[in-house]
Amino acid sequence: MNEALLDAFHHNSWATRQLLAACRGLSMEQLASSATGSYGSILDTFNHIIGADAWYLSLLSGSGPEWARKREKSADLDQLEARVEETAQNWERFLAEPINTERVLILDEGKYETYPGVIIAQAFHHGSAHREQICAILTGFGLEPPDVQAWAYADATGRGRDAM
Repeated sequence: MNEALLDAFHHNSWATRQLLAACRGLSMEQLASSATGSYGSILDTFNHIIGADAWYLSLLSGSGPEWARKREKSADLDQLEARVEETAQNWERFLAEPINTERVLILDEGKYETYPGVIIAQAFHHGSAHREQICAILTGFGLEPPDVQAWAYADATGRGRDAM
């Protein structure tokens, strides 16, 4: 198992779930809101983050959920959370096996080649960047967004603590 990567992927899904929870009290109008510099509306951004996370995994594993292959969007936060959980479980299964880090992956209909480590790095970067955009939209509403940093994940899950 790639244990060191597990914390990173656990944080990735935990942070998205924290942000989904913070958005549960928002109106549909607020969920449809965006801000300058953001991907799009809160719902569009959640769909983008969650769908991309499943897509990155499908690039590495060769399979993925039907909703990701069809690029199905959802306005249902419960369904989006279920997709986060499904993808998190699939990442965990994938990481339970050795990763051939030198396997060349072909993307963009053969126009781009890269390696598994780059896809993994992109998955982390992508999720963090877009979660921060949702946090900025929440701040624009005058709301305090949740702390979704890795330190907050460590504290919340017992993976970090004050040393005394």
